[in-house]
Amino acid sequence: MKILKFKKTYQLPFKHHIPNFIKIHLLKTKLYMRVFKFLKRYIYIILKGQVNLEIYKILPEHKKILWINISAPSLGDSLMDLSSRTLLKDRNLDLFTDKKNSTIYENDDYFNNVFTEIKDVKNLDYDLIIIDSFSSRSIKIKSLVAPKVIFVGVYGYFNGPEVNRILYSFHQINQLLGYSISESRINRLAKNSISISKEDQEIVKNIIPKKYVTIAVGGEWQYKIFNKWDKVINQILLSDKDLNIVLVGSQNANNISKELLKKFPNNNILSFTSKLSFNQTAEVIRKSDAFLCCDGGLMHAASALNAKIVPLFARLTAEMLLTSDLKSYTLFDESDVNNIHVSDIVTKYYETINTS
Repeated sequence: MKILKFKKTYQLPFKHHIPNFIKIHLLKTKLYMRVFKFLKRYIYIILKGQVNLEIYKILPEHKKILWINISAPSLGDSLMDLSSRTLLKDRNLDLFTDKKNSTIYENDDYFNNVFTEIKDVKNLDYDLIIIDSFSSRSIKIKSLVAPKVIFVGVYGYFNGPEVNRILYSFHQINQLLGYSISESRINRLAKNSISISKEDQEIVKNIIPKKYVTIAVGGEWQYKIFNKWDKVINQILLSDKDLNIVLVGSQNANNISKELLKKFPNNNILSFTSKLSFNQTAEVIRKSDAFLCCDGGLMHAASALNAKIVPLFARLTAEMLLTSDLKSYTLFDESDVNNIHVSDIVTKYYETINTS
């Protein structure tokens, strides 16, 4: 066994620097735990008969490619990890992913087919498989759908350290393509991507007000759920009582949106929480004058659509989550978004709407 491969768990697989918390990970995670996770993955790859199938280049003859993206199930992580598919637009590219994430890519400009069931992809012929990481789940799926096909890894054995996932994805695919694009150009190109169908655009066009701002409420992690949107809305409405405000989010936002509607019964506040698909919600955000939100899937969708964003971050900075080509007015707290002052959010909001 090549124990030197253990370094791949914490060393970037490409030659360029991106924002990362590698040093923090190495300090916080005991060596034996990192070695154990590496050995577990390495041995599993051997047991599944895949150890000799890994290659380190995407070559011109690799025309038909399946990308397995199953390790990070959140919508935001999916958008970031698959953002670099734009570099493979000249290939015949399919996707295998989680059911929850699959609808994002149903009308995608880059994926021809999107699969969520092994039986639907098992007998298809591919020149190459791209595997998101060497997690046991991803390796198992690869061994079932294409047991003898060569593969490349995106994260590979790299596991644990926080990185800017968009930049990581772009630089890694560029490395696998033989560094065909310069570092500076990759940094300019790196961004999320999402395709909105004409049907979804038409649906949204018929339900939105003429002029409005959008606020994403709710969330999955407590430290990323802002609890003072009512105070923000109140401050904004003081200067414009006729302003339309649209609330968006998933099912975990329903109770919050109901409370906000009760607090502002006489104002033009609409709630689309859990009423629209993810892509339709993204289109609502795109058409708005500004988008106020916390870090999450909708923020990443908004960044893909060049929306004007006021994002609230905690623990991970904007440098770790966004890229340079973005109209954002960020706010950050080291531990919890609720430590961010309402007045600072309102100030950023006015900066956003007053910028062309």
